[in-house]
Amino acid sequence: MRVVSGSARGCRLQPVPGMDTRPTTDRVKENIFNLIQEHVRGARVLDLFAGTGQLGIEALSRGAQYCDFVESGRAAYDIVYKNVKSARVSDRAGLHRKDAGQFLAEREKRSYDLIFLDPPYGGKLLENTLAMIERFDILSSNGIMICESAVEDRFAHNFSVQRERRYGATMITVLQWQNSGTDE
Repeated sequence: MRVVSGSARGCRLQPVPGMDTRPTTDRVKENIFNLIQEHVRGARVLDLFAGTGQLGIEALSRGAQYCDFVESGRAAYDIVYKNVKSARVSDRAGLHRKDAGQFLAEREKRSYDLIFLDPPYGGKLLENTLAMIERFDILSSNGIMICESAVEDRFAHNFSVQRERRYGATMITVLQWQNSGTDE
């Protein structure tokens, strides 16, 4: 696992020990950033369910203004901390060891231009998180969310699907507010 592009390009990132965290592969990560490249520079980013922090770190490396990393697990949080330091982006990073719902409730009315959602696959966690993002209104008017899920996962939401791409067993869905203009 490494940073693909930008100021931290080539920086190796540490994985979370054990099998509880499923890191995004470099191939999928590179394709995600190809899809969203015009949204990254200068963006306020939220990496919810950060895991290793690699998506937020990649965004910072590519010119995002700031990123909040949210991870509730102690081992994963410690890895995010190490990876942020290793990539030399800690001056533009906020690290939060909290449950995603708690973080979202506390961040009401703070807006993000880019939100990465990569929760554990299966269940209703992604759907519930999207409902909280809508309720707390934290996505900027032209902001986008990148959801990573299993291909078979289905989730309801009130956002507009801008793009969907399948990479093996992984589905990447780019969401935006309904009726938002898109530059794509």
